[in-house]
Amino acid sequence: GEQLWMKENLKVTHYNNGDEIPTGYSNYEWGNLSTGAYTVYNDDPSNTDVYGNLYNWYVVEDERGVCPAGCHVPTDEEIKELEMYLGMSQEEADDIGYRGTNEGSKLAGMADLWNDGNLVNNPEFGTSGFNLLPGGYRNYFNGYYYGMGTNGYFWSSTEHSNSNAWNRRLSYNYSEVNRYNYYKRYGFSVRCIRD
Repeated sequence: GEQLWMKENLKVTHYNNGDEIPTGYSNYEWGNLSTGAYTVYNDDPSNTDVYGNLYNWYVVEDERGVCPAGCHVPTDEEIKELEMYLGMSQEEADDIGYRGTNEGSKLAGMADLWNDGNLVNNPEFGTSGFNLLPGGYRNYFNGYYYGMGTNGYFWSSTEHSNSNAWNRRLSYNYSEVNRYNYYKRYGFSVRCIRD
């Protein structure tokens, strides 16, 4: 459509003013943060190269900015615009849970990284060029990592409540896109969109 998205998940370790984004938290510490932080899946730097970093939502809202100059973390409405361009109706886009038909398959990429399922077996897999990967997430409850190979999540910049924010999830066994709000303490991927 009229949008220009980054083709990879964010990997930055500093805010735009040069301040470091904190990292290296234990499982317990991660679950109790209320300030910005990032992590690498399983603390394995090779995962950053492929999947990018996982950020809690406090990084997303930080006024110092995490996206490159001229870009920002997309709002929930901007993600809906992308989804509708790929085929969702407005009513579907506004819903929660798994919505649409094959928009998740269109947004995903690199089939060899995903577990076999409805996502990669859809004929529209990878056609948008968005290339979302199954980078998993870091849980806020116990600090553990889950979902690499099966799920890819990314934040929106839109709050749902004091504790939650909107995000999107692709899962290997669904060709649709999940829209939901999760605790801001989760570690999810970030995609940026041009201003």
